[in-house]
Order: sequence, then C-alpha cells, then structure tokens
Amino acid sequence: MRALVVYESMFGNTRTIADAIAGGLAHRLRVDAMEVGSAPATLDEDVTLLVVGGPTHAFGMSRPRTRQDAATQTSDGLVSTGIGLREWLAALRAPAGMAAAAFDTKVNKPHLPGSAARAAEKRLRRLGFRIAAPAESFYVGGTLGPLQEGEQDRAMRWGDQLGATTHEPAGGARP
Repeated sequence: MRALVVYESMFGNTRTIADAIAGGLAHRLRVDAMEVGSAPATLDEDVTLLVVGGPTHAFGMSRPRTRQDAATQTSDGLVSTGIGLREWLAALRAPAGMAAAAFDTKVNKPHLPGSAARAAEKRLRRLGFRIAAPAESFYVGGTLGPLQEGEQDRAMRWGDQLGATTHEPAGGARP
C-alpha cells in the first residue's frame, strides 16, 4: 500500500504542509510526495490513497493567470512553475474507487470565501475517487506566508489520521 501526495505550491507554504502530511502518513503507509509538475498523470494500482493540495487562488484552485500574478509577488521564484493542480486533475487517470483527500493553504481571514481543497475534492469525486476525509484548509498569515503557528504540526496529525483510515490491518505493509 502506498500513498501519493501531489501538491502545487507558489511560495513554499503548501509544499511545507504537503511534506508534513506525508510525514504523518508515513507512520502507517509508504508515501511519496511530489510537486504537481512531476506527478504521473496515470496512477498505478499500488497507490491506495491520493492526497492533493494547492493554494487557494481567487476562491478556488489556481489558473494560469493567478499563477502569473503570484510570480509577480516574489523575487524568489515559484515552487510550481508549470501546470497547476487543476490541469493535472483534468488529465488524471486512476483505478476506480481509489481513496483520496484534498487540502489547501489559504490566508487566515474569515471573510475570504473559497477553497482550493473543496474544489479539488469535487473534481476527485467526479473522477470516481472515494473521499477518505473532508477537505482541509491550513492557514498562512498573508499571501506570501508564513504558515500560522501550529499548522505544520496540525498537518502532520491530519496525515496520520488520514493514514489510519486507509492503512492495512495488523500485519499489513508499513514503511
């Protein structure tokens, strides 16, 4: 059994959360985390759990235009410079009924609606995935970050809980 965490990240915050989720999953499953531009478009049957995540842009998943806008906000360059989660999901092929979950990063302002995770979860459901946990948001202090205190630890716990719902019974594969 293997989990695959696929993330899109502009300024590194979503990558940090993805790595923490992978760390939590690793307590129970073999796990690979990869940036969306290097993720395979076809998933093997040994992947039993797919976790996808990206930053919330304009109330949902990023688009080419919102990624271009993000690039103008930093001189450090972007983590994800090619396709985004939206495009990857549009091309994704996977065995029917595979478990999946989605997460996002977003600015911690209650009045800002929208969620990349909820949009990704809808797409995963339409593609025939079995949703293993409700979409989860992790918070940053501003557009560029940093992550809010405790979010990395919370992501690791979420990954561990997610792994607990999908791992094999006693005697099964472990990392």
